[in-house]
Amino acid sequence: MSAAAPPVLDVRQVTKVYGAGDTAVHALRGVSLVVERGDYVAIMGASGSGKSTLMNILGCLDVPTTGRYRLDGTDVGRLDEHRLSILRNRRIGFIFQSFNLIPRMSALANVELPLAYGGVAKQPRRRRALVALEQVGLADRVDHEPNELSGGQQQRVAVARALVTAPALLLADEPTGNLDTTSTVEVLRILDRLSLAGRTIVIITHENDVAAHAKRIIRLVDGRIVEDRRQTPVAGDPPRPAYAESAR
Repeated sequence: MSAAAPPVLDVRQVTKVYGAGDTAVHALRGVSLVVERGDYVAIMGASGSGKSTLMNILGCLDVPTTGRYRLDGTDVGRLDEHRLSILRNRRIGFIFQSFNLIPRMSALANVELPLAYGGVAKQPRRRRALVALEQVGLADRVDHEPNELSGGQQQRVAVARALVTAPALLLADEPTGNLDTTSTVEVLRILDRLSLAGRTIVIITHENDVAAHAKRIIRLVDGRIVEDRRQTPVAGDPPRPAYAESAR
C-alpha cells in the first residue's frame, strides 16, 4: 500500500522579522497552515497584514526567520540557493499582477521560458507550451508579442507560463489587479476550470469578488492568521482535463 502524498504546503509556526532591536518589524508571527492537493485558497489581508511576506515565503522567494516550511514534501529550509531555484522552477507556477512577460518575445517563447531554464529540449517544450496556450484560449495568439496583446491576454499568457511545468502549486499574486472587469472574469474562469480539474491554487488578493472563487479563505491581521474557513466557491465552467495529463 503506497504512502499518502504529502500536503502541497505545510507551514509550521513561521515567523519573519525584518531588522533588529527597537526597529524590528514582525511581519509574520507564528503562521501555521496546511494546503492539501487540489485545494483553492485565497489569502487575504489589508496592507501590512503580512500576506505579501507570506506569499514570498510560500514561493521560496524569501526564507522564514524561524519555523519550518515544506513544499510538496521538501523541507525548503534545508536547500541551498541552487536547489531552491530548481524547486521554484519545477514545483511552483507564478502568476503576478504585472504579468512579468519578456518584451519582444512571442507569447509562445514566453511560455517556453520555464522549460528552457529547466533544460527541456526544444521540440517537447514547444509542444507543451502550445498545449498550455490552447488551454487558456490563446492558440491563435502564439506569435504575438506582449505589446500586441490586451492586458487580459497578457495575463492569460502568464497563466500558461505558470502551467507549462505542471507544477505542484499555482501561486497567484493579485492576478486581476491590473485588469478590467471583462478580463478579470476571463482569468478567474480559467482559474476556476483549473481548480475543478484538480490544480492546487493559492491566490493572494484583497478583492472579495476574487476570493469568492476559492474553496477556502485565510485572513491575516498583523502577521497572524485570524480566520481560516471553507466556503462554497462561485460556480465555474465545467472541468477540463488537467494540464498535467494533457501535456504528458
